[in-house]
Amino acid sequence: MRALTLWLLPLLFSCTFALAQSEEILAPAEERKDPEFIAPVIVDGEELFVVRGSSALPATERARKIEERIAQVADASAKASVQLEISDAEFGKMIRVDGQMVTITTQADAEHEQMAIEVLAGLQSEAIEAAILQYRDARSNEGRVDSAMVAFAWTAVFALASYAFFAKRRKLLNYIRQNLEKRAEGVEEATKSILRSRAIASIIVYTIHILMWVLFLFFFYYYLSLVLLSFAETQGIAQILLKYVSEPLVSVVLAIVEYIPNLIMLAIIAAVTRLGIRGLDLFFDNVQSGAFQLKDFEDHWIAPTKMLCRALLIVIALVFAYPYIPGSDSRAFQGLTILAGIMVSLGSNTVVSNMMAGLFVIYRRSTNVGDRIQVGDKIGDVTEIKLMETLIKSIKNEMISIPNAQLLNSEVVNYSRKVDGRGLLVHTTVGIGYEEPPKKIKAMLIEAAYRTQGLRKNPEPFVLWAQLADYAINYEINAYTSRGSSLPKILSDLRENIVDVFNENGTQIMTPSYIADPPEPKVSTEDWDGKLAHVSE
Repeated sequence: MRALTLWLLPLLFSCTFALAQSEEILAPAEERKDPEFIAPVIVDGEELFVVRGSSALPATERARKIEERIAQVADASAKASVQLEISDAEFGKMIRVDGQMVTITTQADAEHEQMAIEVLAGLQSEAIEAAILQYRDARSNEGRVDSAMVAFAWTAVFALASYAFFAKRRKLLNYIRQNLEKRAEGVEEATKSILRSRAIASIIVYTIHILMWVLFLFFFYYYLSLVLLSFAETQGIAQILLKYVSEPLVSVVLAIVEYIPNLIMLAIIAAVTRLGIRGLDLFFDNVQSGAFQLKDFEDHWIAPTKMLCRALLIVIALVFAYPYIPGSDSRAFQGLTILAGIMVSLGSNTVVSNMMAGLFVIYRRSTNVGDRIQVGDKIGDVTEIKLMETLIKSIKNEMISIPNAQLLNSEVVNYSRKVDGRGLLVHTTVGIGYEEPPKKIKAMLIEAAYRTQGLRKNPEPFVLWAQLADYAINYEINAYTSRGSSLPKILSDLRENIVDVFNENGTQIMTPSYIADPPEPKVSTEDWDGKLAHVSE
């Protein structure tokens, strides 16, 4: 009967589950963790009962002596029966087997098991009797033949499985690869998408290969355990092997079963969150298409607002889901969460500041996509406002990335934003000697402004005296334009026209510097009474 059970692998798992459940029953008592307080008596890998120790005789030492006495009694005879005797002793009930004392059931043992000492002694004697008979049967000639046959059978099965694994593994993988490539090619042709059938097939085949190796190693592990279980002398080693692998697997399975209600709740939270995100996407898509109208809500706010709403919904879902996450109530999980929070807070100051600045840039309406702006010495058109950075295309057709924190903390000149209906005021300065009539200079500067395309004639250009310098008067010509994006070209044309007009009228421009006067003083001796095309006296 024992040999037949060793042939059935499922029974091995059942025994492992039973072993785990029995340990769960014994585990809650904190005293069981102390080897000086209580220890099991184990014979051939099977636990018979537990005994309680004392300071003078620790439980482990007491259990070891009982195991040795049981082995001595079992080795002393090959009979198929034993003679048990339970008698009163000084410290409890003495159990004798074939006239030899094996153990004494103490009152402390009975109190620990919470039963009468007579009942406990009877149960321990029955366990000892069964262990001795099984010990003798396993070491008999018939038992050793059965063990050898079982071990040989498992070895033959393992040899056949190993041959099939190593000899047919690559053929099976190649067959799977070919079928996957054919199916992937069919999908690629039907969908006209850029799918790499060989890459997909290679990944799947690699995963299957790893799973095959894992299954083979598991099979080898349980084959070794079953062979060791076949012989009485090695059953203890087999029990240790099963304990180190099977028990953790059983614990994982039991933990998964226990967490099924939490997993269902997490699935419900995920489903509700997904529905909420789809609802937000549908709403903002309708806003973007114009189906819904929101008062004072600008178009460029749609994408960031949708992103913020989605992030807020996900954060709320995480808050609700946190208590149901496996291990969330453990100190290790909480400590890891705190550590991750500290690392993020210490390492992401710049990231957070840029994100917050990006929100201010988006919602404060100072800069929009398409505006021509100047940030420091960078001038360009805004092409995209992201959460972390703002992209501008310079007048030299360069793509410049400006962190939003810098954009928020710097002075930004917006050449495209209309302050009033007159437009942007374009200005430049020239220095002209004191000997030239101011009315003449004013007329020539206004003439240059009129010649410049892009400058408005209404409101009319005007001239300001910017400075009375050491050797010249600095005149500033001002004119309005509605073409802020063409400002560099307009300024260039204005300066070119100023030079042309002054050359046509024989007037010297003193800027940018002045060295010395000519031999004759350059003093105006008469008033200028000339006229220009667009200016009257």
